[in-house]
Amino acid sequence: MTDDNHEAAGHEAAAGHESLPSRQRRRFPGISSRAYEHPADRSALVALRKLSGFDTVFKALSGLLPERSLRLLFLSDSVRVSDAQFVHLHAMLLDACAILDLEKVPAMYVAQDPKPNAMCIGLDEPIIVLTTGLVELLDEEETRAVVGHEVGHALSGHSVYRTILLFLTNLALKVAWIPLGNVAIMAIVTALREWFRKSELSADRAGLLVGQDIQASMRGLMKIAGGNHLHEMNVDAFLAQAAEYEAGGDLRDSVLKILNVLPRSHPFTTVRAAELKKWSESRDFQRIMDGHYPRRSEDKDASVTDSFRDSAAHYADTVRGSKDPLMKLVGDIAGGAGDLGGKLRDKFTGGGGSGGGRSTGNGDNGDSDGSSGNGSGSGDDGNRGPGTS
Repeated sequence: MTDDNHEAAGHEAAAGHESLPSRQRRRFPGISSRAYEHPADRSALVALRKLSGFDTVFKALSGLLPERSLRLLFLSDSVRVSDAQFVHLHAMLLDACAILDLEKVPAMYVAQDPKPNAMCIGLDEPIIVLTTGLVELLDEEETRAVVGHEVGHALSGHSVYRTILLFLTNLALKVAWIPLGNVAIMAIVTALREWFRKSELSADRAGLLVGQDIQASMRGLMKIAGGNHLHEMNVDAFLAQAAEYEAGGDLRDSVLKILNVLPRSHPFTTVRAAELKKWSESRDFQRIMDGHYPRRSEDKDASVTDSFRDSAAHYADTVRGSKDPLMKLVGDIAGGAGDLGGKLRDKFTGGGGSGGGRSTGNGDNGDSDGSSGNGSGSGDDGNRGPGTS
């Protein structure tokens, strides 16, 4: 099919919004992606959107990236979802776009791959790709949450910014021979992957807004982690794993967590589940469900300063509330805890410390009803596990 025909098909699909969704769910007319974006993700996106000359750079880069090649690849070697192929997925896609009020329906393909995965890529027009492994693994409502996850990426513009930043990173790697080049590049890659992880948490929230079924979202994440053995799994026990992961061990384990997470582009699946469950119980989520959310028409007035302030506040709350030994130590230091050397020794050895009476600091009193760690399930690199991107 030509690009013109494909565009016409997209407009026809968009025109069908008025008859969707098929079952009663709340819609969010004009919703801005800022409504569900993680604070760290939102601050980066608002800054990019406000960047002077960004549109010019985007247009220049779009001609250098192999987007048309990717479109032809999926068109030639995958099955395009439509009202004639994978009809149930087509209905879910239209449903998700109707709920999030995404006017232009992205093209969606099913690609043969036993690994459960999904992704949203592209610059001018996002493309959603689901693998056969994912389609065969999840039930209808679990799949709906994943489709909503990918539509959330499209609405946020993640596919655009991810593609550009990955291109710039790869370009920078070619000049890594410059003195200290590797150090600079690794700093960029590390920051980029941290943003990737936060953007996945944002998209999980979008998936929940589309599916409006927290249990289906939890089941889908459990299946991605443990396969199609739902009768052998339990949501509460799965969430308990996230709490154990965050709080377990000593400072040595905290360092290992950081090392495990650095090469990843996605949060670990248990962490994603805990973060989504926590958000589903938050006031922010309830306000969106009640119809109180930022609109796209207000995006141009979004404050970069406010977004960065929200992001900084989130990380500060994470440190204060975390049960991770390293984060608790950071909280102790920030709270003015004394005898740093003794604390470091106790944390590394697991000892209780013999300096009786030493203050434990504010961080030890922190309590969190959700996980705030970041890791990965799947991503765009070879270190990922099965998941959605």
